[in-house]
Amino acid sequence: MPIPEFVAQLRRAVGPAPLWLSGATAVVVRAGARGEEVLLVKRADDGTWSSVCGIVDPGEEPGDTAVREAAEEAGVRIEVERLVWLSVTEMVTYANGDQSQYIDHTFRCRWVSGEPYPVDGEASEARWFAVDDLPELPRTHAERLRVALENRAECRLGPLEP
Repeated sequence: MPIPEFVAQLRRAVGPAPLWLSGATAVVVRAGARGEEVLLVKRADDGTWSSVCGIVDPGEEPGDTAVREAAEEAGVRIEVERLVWLSVTEMVTYANGDQSQYIDHTFRCRWVSGEPYPVDGEASEARWFAVDDLPELPRTHAERLRVALENRAECRLGPLEP
């Protein structure tokens, strides 16, 4: 997967040492023919399904990242409804040995326009799924989706209770 230039510059300086980065996840929801639907993308690197997500650029608002990533990864226009969860990921070790940990901002978003398709090569597929007919998702993405669909009044902070 391509990485932002600022991360590439950091990697040249620190090598594979752990980086603390900000991430944004857009759980995009719309009303479908069979009820509520969510937008998922199939990652080109490992073939797993997930919500749209990405790294927050320096100086960028996390909500703007969610909107940008939805356009870049799936070709859709969205609006952020609200922040539903602020959490820290486990350490991620990539195939090349680089390590990163993220503070993730999970947003519930509303679809505005556009039919999903893989735009920038990060995804091999992009499509809508009925919430009662989801593909298998990695645990972290399943949790983010669940929190966004619960749509509680308060923003969740920290890890989910078991």
